[in-house]
Amino acid sequence: MEGEKRVAEKIRIERLTKQFEVRDKNNKQGLSTFTAIEAIDLVIHEGEFLTIVGPSGCGKSTLLDLLAGLSTPTRGRILIDGREVTGPGLDRGIVFQQYALFPWKTARGNIEFGLEAKGVPRSEWKALTDHYLELVGLQNFGDRYPHELSGGMKQRVAIARSLAFNPDVLLMDEPFAALDAQTREMLQTELLRIWEKTKKTIIFITHGIDEAVYLGQRVVVLTPNPGRVKQIVEVPLSSRLADVDLKSSHDFVRIRREVWNLLHEQEYQGAYI
Repeated sequence: MEGEKRVAEKIRIERLTKQFEVRDKNNKQGLSTFTAIEAIDLVIHEGEFLTIVGPSGCGKSTLLDLLAGLSTPTRGRILIDGREVTGPGLDRGIVFQQYALFPWKTARGNIEFGLEAKGVPRSEWKALTDHYLELVGLQNFGDRYPHELSGGMKQRVAIARSLAFNPDVLLMDEPFAALDAQTREMLQTELLRIWEKTKKTIIFITHGIDEAVYLGQRVVVLTPNPGRVKQIVEVPLSSRLADVDLKSSHDFVRIRREVWNLLHEQEYQGAYI
């Protein structure tokens, strides 16, 4: 419509299906086909923060692996900026639940790895590393090794390293799941602050309903066995950073209840944990 801002499409997922050959429970010498995700259609907008929730075994991590190019679809395809994903690429950064830092490198050295991968001239490394350390609030910890950092600090370094090669898309697979509740909430707020500054397209996998609603502009709810898109829930909340009591607001509670109900309908039969 005239005067309406048009949101650019960043990622298109078309009829995406992933199957694996597994041992047949009824025939120890035979194989059977396990379908992790099936016929997923989804469009993700440029600069969108999208969260994905679903019961254990619904294929959330499988979907992220396919987006990262670490696995290939059985059927269907993924397009980023109109180009089909055929493998890993520097247009996508990944942050896993486990920090996956190089233990022999300092926080600064881990971030420099991202710059080197991007082909950034060495002469620019210090200024850029300083920038990303400050962005994640670790400007005074650049010379610390991973074993000298807390879990939350390690995950900040992992985020900074992924951002350092300036990917268009940031893929996050339950990155805060191993952290204590207080650190987790703090890093959720920090991630929102970083997203508002960088406007990266973020796809965030989580088990937490509160986390999904707090972070996501939309929440994709997946079904179990196989994973399909059950429903996409819009989250029309105002700035999360401006409202310190957002999780107690009527709108937040209403949206959280909607996602909870979708995850706990009879067809789930207690699968969600």
